[in-house]
Amino acid sequence: MIIKMEKQLTIKDVIKIANGKLICGNENLPFEKLCKDTRELHPGEIYLGIQGENFNGSTLYEQALEKGAVACILQGVEIRKEVFEKHPNATIVLVENTVKALQQLASYKRSLYNIPIVAITGSVGKTSTKDMIASVLSQKYKVLKTPGNYNNELGLPLTLLQLTDEEMMVLEMGMNSFGEISLLSNLVKPDVAVITNIGTAHIGMLGSRENILKAKLEILEGLKPNGTLVINNDNDLLHKWYEEQNGKQSYHIVTYGMQEESNIMGKNAIYHENGSECEAIVEGKSYKIHIPVGGEHFVLNALCAISVGQTFSIPMEQIAQGIEEFELTKRRMEIKHTKEGALLINDCYNANYDSMKAALDYLGKLPNQRKIAVLGDMLELGEYSKELHEKVGEVVAENKIDMLICVGEEAKNIAQKAIEEGMSKSQITLCQNNEEAIQILKKTLNNEDAVLLKASNGLKFIEICEAIC
Repeated sequence: MIIKMEKQLTIKDVIKIANGKLICGNENLPFEKLCKDTRELHPGEIYLGIQGENFNGSTLYEQALEKGAVACILQGVEIRKEVFEKHPNATIVLVENTVKALQQLASYKRSLYNIPIVAITGSVGKTSTKDMIASVLSQKYKVLKTPGNYNNELGLPLTLLQLTDEEMMVLEMGMNSFGEISLLSNLVKPDVAVITNIGTAHIGMLGSRENILKAKLEILEGLKPNGTLVINNDNDLLHKWYEEQNGKQSYHIVTYGMQEESNIMGKNAIYHENGSECEAIVEGKSYKIHIPVGGEHFVLNALCAISVGQTFSIPMEQIAQGIEEFELTKRRMEIKHTKEGALLINDCYNANYDSMKAALDYLGKLPNQRKIAVLGDMLELGEYSKELHEKVGEVVAENKIDMLICVGEEAKNIAQKAIEEGMSKSQITLCQNNEEAIQILKKTLNNEDAVLLKASNGLKFIEICEAIC
């Protein structure tokens, strides 16, 4: 049974829980509507000054008050006397560490709500899986989900603090190194943990896929006793890990997949421009599922959403409806059309080998007369960068892409490997920047083309998308 216990946090809670010191103002002021960026702050919000590697955001407290902040939670600053005179109604609290204070307050808020939390991690597909699971659960419950990719030590507690009258939460957890998922999992104490896959994202920092698996499995550290772990059984490392389990763990494991025998199976998938279809086999029964986004990885996301929906006893008809109504976060396999009428797959939010392969496999299956891949550097791969860019080149050749446009220094390795695998040099163009790619596309696109835009966010491929659409 879901039991909600709403409690309005106040500045007094900040002082008590985070051992803060009230410099001035009203300790009974509600603690809500936090903002950590003065550029985005709105009147009536509370400003949280974050200490970064090179800059202490707490020093911007005057700017925050000028923009209408009703309170400031700060660290490592002295408040000038003139500020008290200029902003007599301001509330200011000093804490030892604003990030730690944020996490402590979020943990306290979590303790006030006896509602289920689904936590999601994985090398690729976290955000889209989160969105799909939230859509399924929303058929029966009022759901609060992670906005965008607020999935780190700051974003996740900020999301928790938004909790009001929701009956369930779906939270995304990202990481760059060991210990980060552990912190987040122990903070939220999920009832259901999901691992979408183990790929190569952040391999430059963790050193191997096996280490990435260990880091992702930290999600189990906060999982409630008798909770449920949902895993992609088609992923090689997760499948191997699952087979090694002795069945004595305190949590339940639910598997989904299209290749390996799993609790939730996907069969006879069909991919087309406007989405995908498959049969979902659940407890021996077959259900037809329509996914409004194309690609095998979104079929796997749907099977994951079915697994979570089943865990909360949502009828399959409602689960199917939730998948049908799922809306993808912008710039993730977003289907658009260029000015020339070409089909554009805008997947330029981020990139690693696994998401590159998934997007290229989808492009390769489309019926369009000509298939064009505009690919840029994948970042944060360290010593594995050359190898993984070359593997993308192999995938380009395997999918018989008609035209390859590469942007960036590392992307040259994609082009070189594609040539080694049989692509003609005449099919490939190397660009120094986005503008060069834009000019080529404007000259060559026609309404029978399908174009994929894919690179790490740092390459700003959104510029290409906006220029040709």
